[in-house]
Amino acid sequence: MEFFSTTKTLGILGGGQLGKMLLYTTRKWDIKTKVLDPSENAPARLASDHFVQGELTDFQTVYDFGKNVDVLTIEIEKVNVEALEKLESEGVKVYPQPKVLRTIQNKCLQKRFYKENNIPTAAFEEYESLDLVKEAIIKGEQSFPFVWKSAEMGYDGYGVSIIRSNKEIEDLNGGPCLIEELVPFEKELSVIVCRRPEGETVHYPVVESEFHPTANQVEYVLCPAQLSSADAKKAVEVALQTSKAYGQIGLLAVELFLTPEGDVLVNEVAPRPHNSGHYSIEASYTCQFEQHIRAVLDLPLGKTGSKTAAVMVNLVGKAGHTGPVVYKNIDQVLAIEGVTPHIYGKKETRPFRKMGHVTIIHPKIETARKMAEQVKETLSVISK
Repeated sequence: MEFFSTTKTLGILGGGQLGKMLLYTTRKWDIKTKVLDPSENAPARLASDHFVQGELTDFQTVYDFGKNVDVLTIEIEKVNVEALEKLESEGVKVYPQPKVLRTIQNKCLQKRFYKENNIPTAAFEEYESLDLVKEAIIKGEQSFPFVWKSAEMGYDGYGVSIIRSNKEIEDLNGGPCLIEELVPFEKELSVIVCRRPEGETVHYPVVESEFHPTANQVEYVLCPAQLSSADAKKAVEVALQTSKAYGQIGLLAVELFLTPEGDVLVNEVAPRPHNSGHYSIEASYTCQFEQHIRAVLDLPLGKTGSKTAAVMVNLVGKAGHTGPVVYKNIDQVLAIEGVTPHIYGKKETRPFRKMGHVTIIHPKIETARKMAEQVKETLSVISK
């Protein structure tokens, strides 16, 4: 299907920062786009050819939007799957496929999928309510510490908590959930895999994520990950096994734990562009956003290797600041060679809200990491 300088339309569900960065490629290639997002101020609204304001979880809104596009993709998992299934049955190409999204949207279904497909993951139990978790603790069937995950609606560290006492349980949501073994991992890794309908599959290098100690958000992403070639090979093998089991079209970011014993376990996956792949805009031969567009349009996939080492720093709202955003000292950061800020276009900041990211490139990963600390200490996302 020819999309270059034609009336063929690519639809994107979600107009946040990931949608905005997907549009870097569609603008470069003159591909007509249509974006749906609930916010009239969505970051992707200006770069799309046609912007529609509407709820991503509403069946009729998603269905009506999708009827008028040729290929439909997502930048966020929280969308109405029933509408996507109907669109797919009527001939619209929907990637990732609705059956893949249905499994990934629910953390309980996702973990069950790993177990059924012999994909290594942490031990877990499913519960229909928080009261049943409390009963299991009283009976001695569950013991502290453990990881609690809400079955649905979790993202960017929300809906996930490490629980060490009965007191901490009282602050949790009461719906269906997953109780997972607390894995004493050495590193958190990620491998992005991409697949096109024709069957071609590629993967990016293993990256390493360093998390904020309290917000449960990624602070730094290092590419390449600092680990042995044997451990990197294991991580890639597990990621490819996971992608093959899902059979997704487009990107699949596979988040992994590396244990002290050298085991690689799947934590979660995301079937879309991912925070752990932002470094690729500056550092890779083909960035993750272009790769996703190539995949969903069934075009030859690009080279995934890195041109240089890179570290990505997330820019999040500083604690204690809510309101119109100010990027304090961004001029000082722009003066550093090899540093590229990306501002997402969100006008209002709040504590730990993702407002942008900065990529630091350098031939040596150790130097890039030190530069990333300098960026983190210099640039603050505050309110007026």
